[in-house]
Amino acid sequence: MKLPYFRLYHPDSVQEASRLLTELGDDATAYCGGTELLLAMKLGLATYEHLVDLKRVDGLRGIAPGPGGVLRIGAATTHNEVETSAAVGARYPEMSVMISQVANVRVRSVGTLGGNLCFADPHSDPASFLMAVGATMECQRDGEVRRIPAASFLTDLYETALAPGELLTAVELPARPDRTGLSHRRMKLTERPAVTVTAQLTMRGNAVGQARLIVGSVGIKPLAADATTLLGATAADFASRSESCAGRAAADCAPLPDGEASPDYLRHLVTVYAREALAEAFAAAAS
Repeated sequence: MKLPYFRLYHPDSVQEASRLLTELGDDATAYCGGTELLLAMKLGLATYEHLVDLKRVDGLRGIAPGPGGVLRIGAATTHNEVETSAAVGARYPEMSVMISQVANVRVRSVGTLGGNLCFADPHSDPASFLMAVGATMECQRDGEVRRIPAASFLTDLYETALAPGELLTAVELPARPDRTGLSHRRMKLTERPAVTVTAQLTMRGNAVGQARLIVGSVGIKPLAADATTLLGATAADFASRSESCAGRAAADCAPLPDGEASPDYLRHLVTVYAREALAEAFAAAAS
């Protein structure tokens, strides 16, 4: 497999990168780690005459606390940097574990969090996780900053809410509420996860006060399952309520016909992993 001819650009700022992408139009795309993009180009699944390399762009890399307890992760931060970050490990240790399971060591060493999200492959661990924790995507174009909720960032198969010339510059994780449990479960059938499930539960008193259940890697984009049945659940009735929630999540999925597995089997996996993730999140929140 050989890469087709393309021209590579090396902007130094977000503004310059945005200008290049706007001027070059549909024949151009942003590039950083390239672990997915370059493979797609080798296979003839994507064709671009111009690649705008973001590695030198100032401010796109790094992990730092922000106002109000927000944790800001630059879009060009590699998976390995996220996995080994003390700041991530202190606030969201479940994210460190989740990222450690992405692809392989080589990919995690050069692939970036922003690249993973912008490529919008439906089989993605970070997408469902970030939706569950209520993350926000910081995007920029022509000096203007726009913040998009993680739940609205992925719009379709390999498509995002980014406007032409707009760049994802950072991912912002909110301050973690007290007494919040979080669990991410996944299963791989081939090289990519066939099912990813993330549950986040926050306790108020002895009952569930807030609940999120996100199912990814099954449909074209992550599904925010209906978790209202979990509100008010206590240790006495959580198991039955979570069983109902998991079953509803499986029924609401629309599995992709991409050969990973039959729709019925994928729905079965969603039920199993949703039930396990909810149980783990509840135990962590209630402890």
